[in-house]
Amino acid sequence: MLNICTDTLPQSCLSYIAFRLACIETLELMDFSRRVPAESREPFGFLTQVPFLREVSPQVQLSLLARTWSKHISPEEVHADIIDEAIVYAVCETSARMVEKLPELVQPFLDNGPLDAKVSVDHQLASELRNLHLQLSNEGDFLLISQLEDLPPEEAQEFKEQFHMSEFYLEPMFDVLGMWYPDADLGEKIQGLLTPAEIRDLQQLLGVYVPTMTRKISFG
Repeated sequence: MLNICTDTLPQSCLSYIAFRLACIETLELMDFSRRVPAESREPFGFLTQVPFLREVSPQVQLSLLARTWSKHISPEEVHADIIDEAIVYAVCETSARMVEKLPELVQPFLDNGPLDAKVSVDHQLASELRNLHLQLSNEGDFLLISQLEDLPPEEAQEFKEQFHMSEFYLEPMFDVLGMWYPDADLGEKIQGLLTPAEIRDLQQLLGVYVPTMTRKISFG
């Protein structure tokens, strides 16, 4: 269970949908980007919803998603760091946008996923996906941090003090910017979100070993 401030992200069909759609969209865009010249590519992937992290490579985005997903489905309580908070926000916003703009594509991803998710793909679902993160008691510091990039050092320090952002608290955000390769155990942590066929696609795209037997989850 993932604890964010004083709340717990519900282990539910809704949270599964949010993580699955964000994961699938990023995988689909990675596959498409291979046919686009490198110099013409714009940043893509679900983490572009967080301005400070929009340049993070898609393979690392998937790795971060898998880390947070693994914490979320754990039977033990895990306290979220600022990266987890950013991931939850980004998957909820990405999935809500997909439901609003691409419902005809979303439905097959839900119908054919590893979890039986019988829902209507409509504006109510999009609203519920956004509310999933809006109802959590985090302060959205992962969105504020992008403002530091344009400030002189002294003003940046004052900004951090004003919003009670310690260096230790913000460190994971800066660490992520230096990542390029996915975690070696990405395949293990992403279990429960992808079908065997999708796992094979992930393995081909990232060049990492992913177990073909997916972990079964059961949310309410």
